[in-house]
Amino acid sequence: MSDQWSPTVAVLGAGAIGSVFGGLLCEGGLEVILVDVWQDHVEAINRNGLRIVGHGGDRTVPIRAFTGVGSQNPVDVVLVQCKAAATQEAVRGAQGLFGDNTVAISFQNGLGNEEAIAEIIGSEHVLGGTTAQAASVVEPGVVRNYSNLDSRIGEMQGGSSGRVTRIAKTFTDVGLTTVASERIQYDIWNKLFANVAVGPTSAVADLTIYAVKAIPELWDAALAALDEALAVSQAEGFDFSREQACEVLFQIVAEDGTGDNKSSICVDINNKRPTEIDVINGAVVRLGLKHGIPTPVNRTLVAMVKGLESHYA
Repeated sequence: MSDQWSPTVAVLGAGAIGSVFGGLLCEGGLEVILVDVWQDHVEAINRNGLRIVGHGGDRTVPIRAFTGVGSQNPVDVVLVQCKAAATQEAVRGAQGLFGDNTVAISFQNGLGNEEAIAEIIGSEHVLGGTTAQAASVVEPGVVRNYSNLDSRIGEMQGGSSGRVTRIAKTFTDVGLTTVASERIQYDIWNKLFANVAVGPTSAVADLTIYAVKAIPELWDAALAALDEALAVSQAEGFDFSREQACEVLFQIVAEDGTGDNKSSICVDINNKRPTEIDVINGAVVRLGLKHGIPTPVNRTLVAMVKGLESHYA
């Protein structure tokens, strides 16, 4: 690491993916801190280290974790990994991490996260990101990694930049495979297609993504939701073919993909937490209304997830 740029990194929202990303970067030699409001998780990590199991082998990574930023100094890169509904509150509460040259990268699900971050710290400090990786929390301090699929980062306005190339190369070199994208908004939509398809169908049926694909009627509904999102994306000016729109989805359900886990919406439902349905299928519905495009499947899936959320105590 001595001949490389070695950025300091904070992960804001150290749930499943946040912990895996932070753990991989720390394991590769970067200085990383995890920030999360889940006290049991933070305490377990500080007491025992972060335990990563599954893909890559079971191991423990010594890493620092905090429930708040406190007196932490600004870092070079902040990975924003919290749930979409908590984005602005989390970023406001962590402004001590942001210096004049700090870059925030959102790897969150759905649409609008980068814009929400930019409202607080300025668009010049925000990069877009997306990942095909999947992870789950086994217990406090222990996370399961399901794959080594690519993550992508890029400038929201498109094109290449030195900072994107530098971060992508550094992250890849230390163990988190990251591609510098010149069309990150296309990549964000590509991930959205997959989430629109299997996020709520996995949740409504309480099934893994592989199990959703195995039920023809459920898989048909997933693809119908994707097709509505594809029509909306085209109205928004994106030139996806259907084959391109299915790219990430088919990566996930491939034999070496991440389909043996449940969707994040399903996990949230099972843990009685607010879901991200509003920024995933709900975003498709809102944009459909904007362009006069019917989205009955997505509207129904949103309604069904909202119905499941209504059972929370």
